[in-house]
Amino acid sequence: MTTRKLAAASHSASPSSPSPARPSRRRFLGQALAGSAALALGGLASGSTGAPLFAATAGGLVRGRAAAKKRILILGGTGFIGPKTVEVALARGHEVTVFNRGRTEKRIPFGFEGVTHLYGNRDPNLPADDARGADGKLLNPDASPKGLEQLVGKTWDAVIDNSGYYPRMVKASADLLAKNAGHYIFISSISAYADNSVVNGDEDRPLATLADETVETMGQGGEFYGGLKAVCERVAQAAFPGKCAVVRPGYIVGPGDPTDRFTYWPVRIAKGGAIALPGSPSDPMQWIDVRDLAEFLVGLVENATAGVFNACGPADVARFGDVVAGCIQLAPKGSCDAKWIPADFLEKAGIPPGTFPIWSAPVGNDIGFHTWSNDRAEKAGLRFRALDDTLKAILAWWPTEVERRRRVGAQMVEDAKAKGQPAPQLPDPALLRTGLPPEKEAELIAAWAAEQATKKGG
Repeated sequence: MTTRKLAAASHSASPSSPSPARPSRRRFLGQALAGSAALALGGLASGSTGAPLFAATAGGLVRGRAAAKKRILILGGTGFIGPKTVEVALARGHEVTVFNRGRTEKRIPFGFEGVTHLYGNRDPNLPADDARGADGKLLNPDASPKGLEQLVGKTWDAVIDNSGYYPRMVKASADLLAKNAGHYIFISSISAYADNSVVNGDEDRPLATLADETVETMGQGGEFYGGLKAVCERVAQAAFPGKCAVVRPGYIVGPGDPTDRFTYWPVRIAKGGAIALPGSPSDPMQWIDVRDLAEFLVGLVENATAGVFNACGPADVARFGDVVAGCIQLAPKGSCDAKWIPADFLEKAGIPPGTFPIWSAPVGNDIGFHTWSNDRAEKAGLRFRALDDTLKAILAWWPTEVERRRRVGAQMVEDAKAKGQPAPQLPDPALLRTGLPPEKEAELIAAWAAEQATKKGG
């Protein structure tokens, strides 16, 4: 029996049994949207479990130059997934062009030589942003920012669309590029599925639907996000019949992640002390290191691979306890006091859904949330690095991210001052923007301890 099947078999809750919290898919959407908001704000917002059961394979394509040079266009390319993809593509000897509004570079320097940068808005109904850097200079002084018309008359072997959220905009770019590109890769999400009620669900599971497919808002709680992604997939596939790859990642993690979701666990545990851990060590968990995802995308380009793929790792479904154990191993010895608190007590204590990032109780309609099948993606070349590699990379990157947020915050204050506006009230850049605040975490742990003491005394 594989680790994936062991993880699934360990949860006997019926799909119809009540969930102790709001659906985790909604929680995933809310956290994803919170991450997008953080990007828009310059990246500012606010017990031993035993040895891991899984041994993830070393990630990645074979290093070195690709057999054939490809011309790759990335729609986006400068946020989180984009830079990692650019790095892999350049290392493999490919020619890269990125198309975006130039806003992210005001906060995070792009830093790659030899990349063609086209500035413009992919929404054909909106003007391009004024693409200027933090110093006020044009990012591309030799060309005025324009729109999608910049893509006309140029040819690419493949397009990687990692910034498509609304069908109208995806259709505009996909239809235009169908005339001068050979392959289209659309980055979707596991949120495109209608539900998480089946363990080991594959790419043929039903997709989310929308009453109005023209809606251009995510909704108050992100309820339209999955349906919009599903429609975007269909639009891209229609423009590139037989030449489109749809990639559905789960939580994308690793150095550069602006959301603090997976990052919360290694950073919080490294601080030590009594740590509130939700659920059970045996709860399943999936993630994909951004570097493994980037290498998979470039591999799809190199092989002109079409199809639909769940990009969820590791190779076999891991346990939440494995992640915690890996974090504890990297923390100062003896500094951590893990307090596992069951999901039903969290609900009783009034802890809002999504407070603890990544984790989801595997019951009811959420029983399959962290168990999506990745068989097709593995056959298409997706490989996974060891958990230890991801955790170490996050811990090494985090101090630089805190400093970056500090610089961005200081710049925001200076910009407001120069405009005669009140200084914005910004959170401490060293604070994680997910999870319980320290005082609330201490209160929860105390309440759980009191509950246990009452049971023993009774």
